[in-house]
Amino acid sequence: MGWFWTLLLRGNGLAGPVVMLLYPLYASIKAIESPFKEDDQQWLTYWVIYSFITLLELGAGPVLAWIPLWSTIKLVFAAWLVLPQFRGGALVYERYVRPYFYKSGVNLDQKLTDSQRKFLSSMSPQARSSVAEFIDHNGLDAFDKIMAAANAESRKRRGDS
Repeated sequence: MGWFWTLLLRGNGLAGPVVMLLYPLYASIKAIESPFKEDDQQWLTYWVIYSFITLLELGAGPVLAWIPLWSTIKLVFAAWLVLPQFRGGALVYERYVRPYFYKSGVNLDQKLTDSQRKFLSSMSPQARSSVAEFIDHNGLDAFDKIMAAANAESRKRRGDS
């Protein structure tokens, strides 16, 4: 049984970088190239959590070294975050990060209608940022009025053509 623990503890030296860096790097590149938002969210969330764990280790390294099997626990947690079967990164984001991030600001994703989301997705990131700033300053009702006026103008042009 002693050889099992030795293998487990020494295996982290190779498994750690593969599970925590190489595979997420590969999957992140694939996510960038895919047209779907879900995989982007999964990998961005992973990298945020990985960065947090790394910063935690930098600050509390001597304390964490006293935790038995810390590297194995970190490896298992990273595998849970990484493996698509579990979608741990997205779960952590939805349950813990998102509620605190949007606590003080406007959660546009929940308040916008489908047509508003479609309209915003057609804009550049800079324009979306300006719209978010406008909504923060003037409220969602002002944005609704602008959207209604733009739709009326669009219908009018189509009718005149």
